[in-house]
Amino acid sequence: MSDTIFHARDLLDAMRALAPLQHLNQITRSVHGAAFWRASTGIGAVREDVGRHNALDKLAGALMRDGGSLADGAILLTSRVSVEMVQKAAMIGAPMLIAVSAPTTLAIRTVDAAGITLVAVARDDGYEVFTHPDRIVFSGKARAPVMQTDTLAIA
Repeated sequence: MSDTIFHARDLLDAMRALAPLQHLNQITRSVHGAAFWRASTGIGAVREDVGRHNALDKLAGALMRDGGSLADGAILLTSRVSVEMVQKAAMIGAPMLIAVSAPTTLAIRTVDAAGITLVAVARDDGYEVFTHPDRIVFSGKARAPVMQTDTLAIA
């Protein structure tokens, strides 16, 4: 997998930048969003749909059509993280998945096995790192704190 390092301060900024780019959600307030973000360029592709799976599928299609490596970016989701969402993220090939909602227990196990860093419950006041915290640097520290997934996960 990727050896890309992400700075903690950038992760919330990335999630904050997604909402203004969700044009359909601004009108309806009822669709999910999926986007691809790189620290160097910001948010690229954004896709929306009533179904969270469909939004991620649309993003995957757009990224595959555009080609190129995705090993230096993160998938942003405005939905919860289920095992199917993790499987799709693994197929896309991004080293990080960031979501506003909590992951399921099976999603945590799967994302860990896939070698993907999972950042979830990403809200204005912070986020939780569930797996592979070594990709995140917190203001001079080498590693991010990791949450104990066996007690925080939602089944």
